[in-house]
This record gives sequence, structure tokens and C-alpha cells, in this order.
Amino acid sequence: MQVTQLEAYNDFPLLSNPTNQSISFELFLSNFRTTLKTLFHESADIDQFSINRGWPDGVLDKIMDCNPLSVNIPKEYGGRGGRIRENLALCSAASYESLALSLTFGINSALFLQPVAKYGQKSVKDEVFGRFLNHKNMGGLMITEPGFGSDALNMQTSVVEHDKYFHLRGTKHWAGLTGQADFWLLTARKQAAHGGLQRDIQFFICDNNNANQKIVVEEYFENLGLYQIPYGRNKIDVKIPKNQQLEPHTTGIQMMLDLLHRSRMQFPGMAMGFIQRILDEAIAHCKQRFVGGRSLLTYDQVQQRLARLQASYTICSALCAKGSEWADIENDLTPLGLEANIIKSVSSDLMQDTAQSLVQLVGAISYKLNHIAGRAIVDSRPFQIFEGSNDILYAQISESVLKLIKASKEKSLYLFLKGHYLANQAADHLKNIIDFDIDAQLSQRKTVELGRLVSRVVSMDFVIKMGDKGFRADLIEGAIAMLKQEITNLVSDYCYTQSASIVVDYEENSSWLSLGRV
Repeated sequence: MQVTQLEAYNDFPLLSNPTNQSISFELFLSNFRTTLKTLFHESADIDQFSINRGWPDGVLDKIMDCNPLSVNIPKEYGGRGGRIRENLALCSAASYESLALSLTFGINSALFLQPVAKYGQKSVKDEVFGRFLNHKNMGGLMITEPGFGSDALNMQTSVVEHDKYFHLRGTKHWAGLTGQADFWLLTARKQAAHGGLQRDIQFFICDNNNANQKIVVEEYFENLGLYQIPYGRNKIDVKIPKNQQLEPHTTGIQMMLDLLHRSRMQFPGMAMGFIQRILDEAIAHCKQRFVGGRSLLTYDQVQQRLARLQASYTICSALCAKGSEWADIENDLTPLGLEANIIKSVSSDLMQDTAQSLVQLVGAISYKLNHIAGRAIVDSRPFQIFEGSNDILYAQISESVLKLIKASKEKSLYLFLKGHYLANQAADHLKNIIDFDIDAQLSQRKTVELGRLVSRVVSMDFVIKMGDKGFRADLIEGAIAMLKQEITNLVSDYCYTQSASIVVDYEENSSWLSLGRV
């Protein structure tokens, strides 16, 4: 069977202004926001169509007329330059209106365009980027397999090398944009001589519009939330030309770490607009809602919740600032697992926490399927799971810290963090709270608790340093106060010793009904 190269799109009309290179990013972003406002609030009712699967006719097409993904394409290929700062701002603008739209951009950018820009072979970049700019193509990433979610390094999709192509076989599931993306990054392990699979991971660009590279969707999932993004199970049996293999700078596993760490550092972009929308909705509701003859805004407990929402806005701003400093594609993020895991886990926790608070403030109406508050809970919940479950990431954060503590021979958490660049300023604010020794031998549950604690200390440090650069002082003060309260509670959890475990055969002698008679 002949294996062809990427198929041309010469018979499709070009967009009138595919790159928008001639205008400033501020104007580009303003035009994009205006388009979203028109589409979601003037031309259609976003709250109504958000409860249906897929996008209404023409809506996504009109959004893509703005060529938002051009921010992720290098200038030499016609894009705006691929700066992470711009992508974070773009995803934030999208998530203010639709978290599903923002995740769609996040998938395209961090999981396809940025890896191709960094590791793709030059012979395919013109065609791939040209189709994104001129024909509204989309791309995604397939790593996860049935039975191999968090255990991705043991994936069973295999690749066999032939003279002119690679043959990939396997099954992938839970890839966002299933059946919708034109391109996929596929991951596989090379078939070894003994019949097993080699340890290293390889990446390939798959052109789903090419007959030899067509991925078969075996099942579409009825996913809970994020209705505009299709997910499913995919059969992989494709022949990929050799110039569509990504070229790692060292190993495929390190390339995957660089890719995933960069993606995790961009979670705050998707979180930022979402949290701001939640905050705005909460303030507006509390201003107009009266209980007992008083505005909700005058109640102390309501003020507490609103203050936490506003603190989340400020913390997420600090996470965005740090992500934009570190994550540009010319930087090697392979060794920055600690930083990436903190940014991803904290930002996704903030998303879910703010959504829960809005539901509590709004009350019963939030349980209408088309209300933003209840929808926000189910839409934001997966962010704590995909690209690394937060429990696993907190354990990894803790493991990284414990290795550093062991190497430094400094048992005091306060003294260790005071000497670490990620937490040196925050440590002084927390000396009386975190000045205790760390046991090098921790149970898994304590490892997760320590990781959560360290992540909040580092987040406070980000906030303090953002304040030093001129961010609004009263918002900085409020975020520090809220983080200090949370860290105090986390220290209490960590220091409390408990080893409760599940009783599997719990039914025996555990019926309250048998304890007595009325």
C-alpha cells in the first residue's frame, strides 16, 4: 500500500486575513472578545446551547474566523509567534464565556501545535501550520489507553518501522476532539526484537484526512460536562510517513515530559477567565439578591465566600504570570516537574472550589441544567483528573521535595523552604506555622497532604512576588490572608496522625436497625 504525504487543501478558499500579524496582540484579543460576546450573548443564548452536545451550526466556524490558534504558530510559518503569554490570555478570554471552548484551544495549542513547532520536522510544518491558518484545521493528542491512564509509560500501542513509513496499531481513548480533529499526535512504543515493546515513547503526526492515516472512532462517550468536546474510543491502525515523526532532542520520554509540563503550566490560562466569570456572577447575584430584607452582600459569611473567590482570582493571576515566564517552547521544561505540577494542581483546585462556592451562593436555581453555576461544577471537575490526577501530582510534588530535603540534610520545613527559590519569601510569612521537622518516611496519604501543603506555600510566594511587581496591593493582601488560613488547616491535617483503613466486609454487625426497638 502506498503511503502518501500530508494531503493538500488547494481546493479550499483561504481566510481573508489568516495571520493578523499586522495588528497588536491587544487589538487581536479585543476583537476576539468582541466576537465571543456577539456570538454567545447577542446572536445566541450560551446558557441554552451549552447544555447540548457539540456547537450550534456556524458558531465554532465564526469563532475560528478570528484565527485564534495563530497565536501558537511561529512567525516564520505565518503565525503570531507562539508566545505562551499570548496563549494564556487567549484561553482566559475564551474560558470567561465557555470552558469547553477554552479547553478546545488548550488541546490544540499545548498538545499539538506547540509540540509540532518544537519537535516537528521542517518538511511538514509548512503544510500543517498552513492548514491551521488557512482552513481552520484542529489537532489533538492521543496518549491514554484503556487500562493505561496514569500508567501511560506502559501504553500498548505499538509501532513497526518499514522502509518509507511507520505502522501504528493500538487503541486510544479519552482524547479530546475525538472524531473532530484533523490532525493527531499519536504516541506508541517500538516493537522490540523479542516481541515485547521498548521502554521509550515515540510521537507521530497523523493526518486524519489521509486514507492511510484515518483513525476509526469505535465509540463516542456520553461525557459528563464539557458537552462541546467529543470524547471516545479510537482504533489505531495507520501508516505514517517517516517525516511525520517528531524528533526528540534526547529521548521520547523526556520529550513527553517537556510537552506535558508545558501543558500543565498553561492550565491557569483556562482557569483564569473561568474564575473571573465565577467571581463576576457571584458579585452580581449577591448585589441583587435580598434575604431577610438585606442584600446578600451585607452578610458576613457571604463576604467570606466572596473574599475567597477574589483570592482565587489573584492566585490564578500569579500562576499565569509564572507560567508565562517559564513555558515558552524554546525552554526545556523536562526538569521542571515540581513547578508544573504545582501550577496545574492548584489552578484546577481553584476552579472546582470557586464553582462550588458559586452554587452555594446562588442556591436552588443553580441546579437548572442551563445555569452557569451547576454547569461550572461538572465542567471544571475533569481538570483535576486529566493530564495527571491531582492526588498523584501532589504525591509527586512531595516526593520531589523529600528528595531535596534529604540532599540538603535540612529537616525543618521552614528552613528548607526559606532556602528554596520557589518559596523563600512566603516562608517568612509562615514561620510560626511551618516550622516543624519533616519525616523522610511518610505514608502515601501523608505524602499527598505534604504535597498539597507545599503547593499552597509556593502559590503564596508567587502572589507575593507578583505584588512586588505592582499588582494591586489590596488583592495581594486578601490572597495572602486566604492562603495563610488554608495553609494553617493543611498543616493541622498533616500533623494529625491517623491510619484509618477500609473494612471490606463491613456489613456484618453494622446495621443500626438491629441495635434497638422503639
